[in-house]
Amino acid sequence: MTRAEKVARLRALHEGPGAFVIANAWDAGSARVLAGHGFKALATSSAAAANTLGRNDGRITRGESIAHAKAIVDVTDVPVSADLEKCFADEPDAAAETIRLAAGAGLAGGSIEDATGDKAKPRYDFEAAVARVAAAARVARSVDFVLTARTENFVNGFPDLDDTIRRLQAFEKAGADVLMAPGLPDLEAVRAVCEALAKPFSFMVGIPGKSFSVKELEAVGVRRISLATSLYRAAMTALVAAATEIRDRGTFGYLEGSVSGRDFTRFMAEGRGEG
Repeated sequence: MTRAEKVARLRALHEGPGAFVIANAWDAGSARVLAGHGFKALATSSAAAANTLGRNDGRITRGESIAHAKAIVDVTDVPVSADLEKCFADEPDAAAETIRLAAGAGLAGGSIEDATGDKAKPRYDFEAAVARVAAAARVARSVDFVLTARTENFVNGFPDLDDTIRRLQAFEKAGADVLMAPGLPDLEAVRAVCEALAKPFSFMVGIPGKSFSVKELEAVGVRRISLATSLYRAAMTALVAAATEIRDRGTFGYLEGSVSGRDFTRFMAEGRGEG
């Protein structure tokens, strides 16, 4: 499948009917497992990408992020959208160049957010945030790329629903294809955001107590459901439990519930369209 075909498929998924789940892979192997399990689109996670390199979220370079995403693109035949954080730049045109590079790596889509990564000033001012999205959208249109614009208000110390909606509406007007606001507190807040937007809204699953079922999210207007780092954390939870068992008890009970090598061989084949 060509990149153009993947972009068209990703756009069609956002058109419904209903919501679709975009599963976040953390390496080529997990991407094949997820594609083999029938997910129609995949995404990266900035935190998972950093963790695979032994670092915390926000501690990888643009080149490392795009190389990580390309490794996932190259082993699957489904569209991939990348978590590109703040697009690795403050200045709008420099941030937009990240979108051009991402498209060149085969990605069908990617995101830009309004978090600065600076603890002293954790988000861009409204005008600066909109200008960054507008610049990214101009490049996205020129290279055929599904742009997601995110406001990090609720996970960045600014739990203001009115300002969140204001920012998302401005990002929509600036040319973003999909809107996102991680950390919304409840379904009524999600409904209010969806009703305020004309373009698709992507909900982020991953926060305990603030994650809802596909059916519930569809009912309030969500069109895309991102799993963020949740699958990676689930895998690491199993790793920690197994390592703890070995260290503390000297037993290997975790083997009884493990996926077999034969199954993994099958997953790898299915994930590349051989199953």
